[in-house]
Amino acid sequence: MKAGVIGLGDMGSGIAKNLIKNGFEVTGLDLLDHRKQAFQDMGGHLATSAAEVGAQAEAVFVMVMKGAEAKEVILGDGLVSTMAKGGAVILSATVKPNEAREIGEAMEGSGLHLIDTPVSGGFPGAQSGTLTMMAAAPDDVLDKFAPVMEAVSANIHRVGTRPGDGQTVKACLQSLIGAQFSATFEAAALAAKAGVPGQVILDVFSTSSAGCGVVNNALEKIIDRQFEGTGSHINTMHKDLTISMGLGEELGVPLHTAGAAMQIFHAGRTKYPDGDNWVCTRVIEEIVGAELHRKAAKS
Repeated sequence: MKAGVIGLGDMGSGIAKNLIKNGFEVTGLDLLDHRKQAFQDMGGHLATSAAEVGAQAEAVFVMVMKGAEAKEVILGDGLVSTMAKGGAVILSATVKPNEAREIGEAMEGSGLHLIDTPVSGGFPGAQSGTLTMMAAAPDDVLDKFAPVMEAVSANIHRVGTRPGDGQTVKACLQSLIGAQFSATFEAAALAAKAGVPGQVILDVFSTSSAGCGVVNNALEKIIDRQFEGTGSHINTMHKDLTISMGLGEELGVPLHTAGAAMQIFHAGRTKYPDGDNWVCTRVIEEIVGAELHRKAAKS
C-alpha cells in the first residue's frame, strides 16, 4: 500500500517519518521549503499538488490546520479527482465535526472512503509513532486500512462509523486537555509567587494523583523556560478549544472550565503569537511579578 501525507509540519512530518520507517512508499505535500526538504531527506517523494498525492497513494493522511484547508485538498481538484476507487482519505487533522460531515457528504459517490480520525499525542506522539487515533468509519474500512494507521499510532479507538464522530470525541478531549493546561499554568504562577522552586513542583505534581502526561510535560517546559519551538504551537490548541466551545454552544452544554481555559489561551496567543502552549504561563507570571524556574522561583 502506498501512502500520502498532506501537511508536513510538526504532526505530519512525524506521520510521514513513521510510515517510511514501516516500509510504506510515501508521497507528501507542503507549502514551506524547509518542510519539503526535511521530507525528502527522510526518503519521501515530494508532490506539487494534492491531486498528485492522490494519484500516487491508496491512503492519504490530511494533516492541515483548518477545515477549509481540508476541503480544499480533498474535494474539487484535490484528492477525489485522482485517487483510485477504493482508496481512503484519512482526515487526521482536527476540524469542526460539521466540517467533517460536509466533507463526507461531498465525497459520496466518489468511490473513496473517508476515515475521520483526529489524533492525540502532540509532537512527541507524532514523531515516535505513538499517537492515539479516534477513528470513525465502517469496520470493514478500518480493517482494510489498519496497517497504515497502525504504523503511526499506539492506540486506535473505533469511536463511530460516520464522518464527524471522530471530531466530536476530539472536541470533548480537548475541552479536558485545555482545562488541564490552564490549571497547570495557574499553579505554576502560584508556586513562583510563593517562592517554590520549579523542580519541587514538578517532583510533587508528577508523583501525585494530578500527575499525567499533559501536566508533567507542561511543567517541564515552564521551569526550563522553553516557550517556543517545542512542537506545540499555541495556535493549534487555541483552534481546538474554539471547536470545543462551538460544539458546546451547538448542543447547549455549558463548558465553564473550558471557557476559562479558552480565555487563558486567548490571552497567551494575543501577547505571544509565536509561542507554544506553555507561554500562557508568562502572561500570568507578568501579572504577579514572579517566574517559575527549575532551581528557584524568581521575582
